Amino acid sequence: MTITDMSVEEIEAAIRSLDADEFARVAERVHALEQERWDAEMDADASSGKLDFLLAEVDEDRRQGRLTDWPPAE
Repeated sequence: MTITDMSVEEIEAAIRSLDADEFARVAERVHALEQERWDAEMDADASSGKLDFLLAEVDEDRRQGRLTDWPPAE
């Protein structure tokens, strides 16, 4: 049986059966994959212009003098 033949419930059951070290490795990898998908979605949104409104807001804030350094200077 390959993972593509497994239901979500079967995958979850398999994960639950892992020892602590294996579970930690799977959790770390799933988190990394989630981050990769999020980064790809953000890149696609930026490339398509979906985030242009944010750049316009930043430009307006800059013109109005509302921008501050981050992190704030100590």
